[in-house]
Amino acid sequence: MKVTVFSSKRYERDFLRQHPTLTRVTPHIDFEFLAMPLSEGTAPLAAGSDAVCAFVNDALDAPVIARLAEGAVRCILLRCAGFNHVDLAAASKHRIKVLRVPAYSPFAVAEFAVALLLTVGRKTHKAYNRTRESNFSLAGLMGFDVNGKTIGVCGTGKIGRLFAKIMLAFGTTVLAYDVYRNPEAEAMGVEYVSKDDLFARSDIISLHCPLLPSTRHMIDAEAIRKMKTGVILINTSRGELMDMDALIKGLKGKKIGACAMDVVEGEAELFFDDHSGEILEDDRISMLMSFPNVLLTPHIAFCTDTAMLNIWGTTVSNMLEFKEAGPDATLTNEVIIQ
Repeated sequence: MKVTVFSSKRYERDFLRQHPTLTRVTPHIDFEFLAMPLSEGTAPLAAGSDAVCAFVNDALDAPVIARLAEGAVRCILLRCAGFNHVDLAAASKHRIKVLRVPAYSPFAVAEFAVALLLTVGRKTHKAYNRTRESNFSLAGLMGFDVNGKTIGVCGTGKIGRLFAKIMLAFGTTVLAYDVYRNPEAEAMGVEYVSKDDLFARSDIISLHCPLLPSTRHMIDAEAIRKMKTGVILINTSRGELMDMDALIKGLKGKKIGACAMDVVEGEAELFFDDHSGEILEDDRISMLMSFPNVLLTPHIAFCTDTAMLNIWGTTVSNMLEFKEAGPDATLTNEVIIQ
């Protein structure tokens, strides 16, 4: 089986080749690793492959899928959980299977959301930079206790529930909003409320929602208006959950006390590559990065050894299942149009 891997990084290639539980099965797969992202222009490079392996910011719209079909590609292997960037109707039209990694390590993302909160809450990133320059002043480093705060969790799937569990251990009150209530979360003491009630009562709001038409820009000007002055926003889910213009306005007006994000709207043009010698063309991201109360990390919440093993382990399993079951079978991790 031949698989063309787009947007591949050295750490992924090394991990795949060196990890003992993966090397036992990967000899049966002919990988072609490409550093470039998948696009309409690069899709022909996969001609003759049985499958392409794509990441979260690769283009998988109708024109790209049509190009893949022209090259006889029969399967798209997503090494991520999200599939909002895939035109599923186009894939179905061309009889191309779409398989994903439904969960890799909810602990990795939930723990990273906590790390973001503690970083902006205690300004450890600023303290670190200061002390490296022999500046031991405490001016401007006043933080806050998480204990006693009200935490709002938007989305209580696996990651959101784990984040809520950790927050409860800090001695907080945890509110949650989700269209589906999680019995495990309720059993822990999480209180389900309406979205507006969560916005109004929470000191800290953490987003753990999928990107859907109903959740796109859920944090907009109207939502921010309903929040407490000084609210802390955390986003480790999808950048498009936040309206960038409304976010910037809320930060400038001091309605938002701080914002920590591992994802941001427009990240596809920037993330996973080194742009340190360039002028960033996205003015909104550049502006956010200039704010002292904004922390932006490059979509690394997933990046742990456990998560990487699960991502590649599941991806390889998806490859082998597709190879063995054939194009007409419904596969374990197949994404199907609802």
